[in-house]
Amino acid sequence: MNRLEFIFILIAAAVTVSGAPIKVGVKAPAVMLHDEANRPWTLADTLTSPATKAVLLYFYPKDDTPGCTKQACGWRDRYGSLLSKGVVVTGVSFDTTASHHRFAKKHKLPFTLLADTAGKAADAYGVRVPKRKLTRRVSFLIGKNGTVLHVVDHRDPAKHFSEMQMAIAKHLP
Repeated sequence: MNRLEFIFILIAAAVTVSGAPIKVGVKAPAVMLHDEANRPWTLADTLTSPATKAVLLYFYPKDDTPGCTKQACGWRDRYGSLLSKGVVVTGVSFDTTASHHRFAKKHKLPFTLLADTAGKAADAYGVRVPKRKLTRRVSFLIGKNGTVLHVVDHRDPAKHFSEMQMAIAKHLP
């Protein structure tokens, strides 16, 4: 698939999306996925770390595409500030662990990328593009108790950065 075809699919998906992401106030779904090093990952395990106050779980369509790279690098550039506030960043897409490994290495991403190749997490969080192996660009701020504190559902990565910054300031004093 070339970039033009991919962009067309994303535009079509944005127009035809019928599902909605889970809402603020609900418990985040428990899913087990594998990270870029093929290690198992669960939200519960991540939240049990004493230094973790929240998890910023963001779903994105595809490794190494323009918008997804902009988003990943944006989180990378904010990573130190987020971590100092106790926020652990974790990205999720349908890509494989090998693809995530290459993407993370190429862009020096210091956070975890999860392979949702079967779409379990995309379906559980309500972010799958219907009838496709793609997710919409949706970010969730999940509190220490596993409850969703904030949701950003927008194509523009910059919107995710600004909204999450405000949500973190509000929920994590």
